[in-house]
This record gives sequence, C-alpha cells and structure tokens, in this order.
Amino acid sequence: MTNDRVRVVDDASAKAELKRRSRRDFLITGGAGLAALGGYGWLRSRGEEGGLAWPQRRVLEFNEKLAHGYLSDGRMVPTFSLKDVGQLKSNGADGLDDDVDEGSYRLTVEPGAGVPSFELTMDDVKSLPKVEQITNFCCIEGWNVVTQWSGVRFVDFTRKYFPQGRPLPPYISMTTPNKGYYVGLDLKSAMHPQTLLAYEINGGPLGPEHGAPLRLVIPVKYGIKNIKRIASIQYADLRPPDFWAEQGYDWFAGL
Repeated sequence: MTNDRVRVVDDASAKAELKRRSRRDFLITGGAGLAALGGYGWLRSRGEEGGLAWPQRRVLEFNEKLAHGYLSDGRMVPTFSLKDVGQLKSNGADGLDDDVDEGSYRLTVEPGAGVPSFELTMDDVKSLPKVEQITNFCCIEGWNVVTQWSGVRFVDFTRKYFPQGRPLPPYISMTTPNKGYYVGLDLKSAMHPQTLLAYEINGGPLGPEHGAPLRLVIPVKYGIKNIKRIASIQYADLRPPDFWAEQGYDWFAGL
C-alpha cells in the first residue's frame, strides 16, 4: 500500500474534520432514537458534558462499553507483510515543539499510590525484548496506512518497571514534553499484546515528525491515541484527561 491516496491535511483542517466526523458518527448510531425526542434541534438545546450535548456523550459511553467488552488479548488486529507497507504521514504536531536527542532523553514513570516517580533512558527501554509488527494505522479522518513498527511491548515494560506485588490501576496516562499532548488509556487496551512503545518505523529510527525517540503504537485504537514523543507515563486510579476527549470526542477511541 502506498501513500498516493493520502491527502495532506493541516492541523486546523484535521481538527475541523474530526469534529465533523464525531457529529456524523453520533447521528448515524443514535439519530433514530433522538428523532422521537424532537431531532437534532432538541439535541442542541441540551446541556453540555465534556464538550458535547449530554445525549451525545451517553451514546459515546455506550459505544465504549461495547468496544471494551469486545476487546481481549486473544483478539489481535490483522498483521501484514513488508510488501503492504506504505509511508505514514506525520499528522499532528501538538507537543512536538522541540526535538529530543536520544542520548539526553528521559522517560518519567509515575507508578502512583505514593510510590516515587523515576526516570528511564532509552537504553533502559531497549533492554527489553524487541518486537516487530506490521499493522494498519487508522486515522479518524478516514485514511489508513500499513506500517512496520519496532519497539517493546507495553505489557513487558510494565512487568519490568511497575512495582512488583502491587495491583495495576485501571488507567494509564501518557504525555509529551510540556504536556502539549496527552492521552488517557484503559488498562485493558494498554496491556494488549500488540501495544508497543516504538522506537523504529519501517525499518529505521523514528524521525522527529513521528515522535522520536519513543512513541506509542496501539493498533486497537484510532491514531489520535498513538501519542508521539512520550515524556511521561503515569499509572492512575482515576480516568485521566485526554487531549481530544476534552474537545468533545470519544475517550475510548477504539476501532
């Protein structure tokens, strides 16, 4: 698969498209029920919750429960061969203001529950077993590109660096430097076998535009959850904030 069919979209246009698709998808899934209550005019008159009219938010929460129930470690997304690999465009630059040198890079890990945070280097990350996979990167704008990734499984990272003997909390938060971009993840998705902390793309090191030196690759989610240039990982008891969810989009963002 090539990138020939992928159009270049600036950040402002991408955000407008995300909003349009969020509204459209809601109308497709929930429009019939809302029609009995007076249609979209009634909907627009309702109070907002998390950037959406509350009935829209309820539909997204219902969809999230369905997607979360379907997800399991035994349900893997399809994988592909090298001949299918295309060129992933570098959508989104939030949180990528400054390049980070791999030698000076530090990843802050916050286990929570009063356990002190600590820092890891890229050598610490790369000490874990290297995993390669070729999966489909799906953007909420409607395009997709088969991409080859190399890195470490987040489940292996957690087994190595999360305090032994402590139960894992239900959520994970990841942020870029200066918290310019941030995502919230449910533990089930984060610990899926295909979720990677990736440091290579298509056989070579990540470039700055793709989140060097370390980014998240989570094929069970849309691209908005695949945060670039991770500066911190926090294990959380409460659902963490999420960049796009705060603007009215689906927090779960599952495929």
